[in-house]
Amino acid sequence: MAFTRFYLAIYMALSSAVIASASVSGYGPNPNVDKPRLEKEKLLSSLVGIQGLIYCKSGPKLIPLEGAIARITCLTTDEYGHEAAPWSILSGATDAKGYFLATLSPSEVEDKMKIKECKAFLETSPSLETCNVPTDINKGITGAPLASYNFLTHKNMKLFTVGPFFYTTNPKPVSNGY
Repeated sequence: MAFTRFYLAIYMALSSAVIASASVSGYGPNPNVDKPRLEKEKLLSSLVGIQGLIYCKSGPKLIPLEGAIARITCLTTDEYGHEAAPWSILSGATDAKGYFLATLSPSEVEDKMKIKECKAFLETSPSLETCNVPTDINKGITGAPLASYNFLTHKNMKLFTVGPFFYTTNPKPVSNGY
């Protein structure tokens, strides 16, 4: 029986030594080392593109709105993590199919500023008289958040898609029933 205890004690001592050496050599968990902190992925670790479509909704018709512009506004923080002034860019004018693209590169943002969250908004309609009333369909007025993206490897770009957004003709007066 003493013989069995002796081998059990040696086995326990060797097991502890193996586990300790594995931890120190990087093959197992080491309780003496802090676990790495997982931070949120930076929005601007690469080029960012925001694409979408803008239409004129006239009754049941959807007409691509050429020349419309979207605005991308982002919340920022300074180097100490304090909220700073929002930062905005404008898209290029939409093409004949109503398509817009806005791009943002890390070099465009001031040093030590961090972009936290961005939203896309309707900015201007080229049709000043017929289709100039923005709607909040797909959050065109309140702001469509940039959520998921596709990574375009060949361009090193995170491409977000928003919308489609809609302008409409002059709103009709609402009757209050009086």
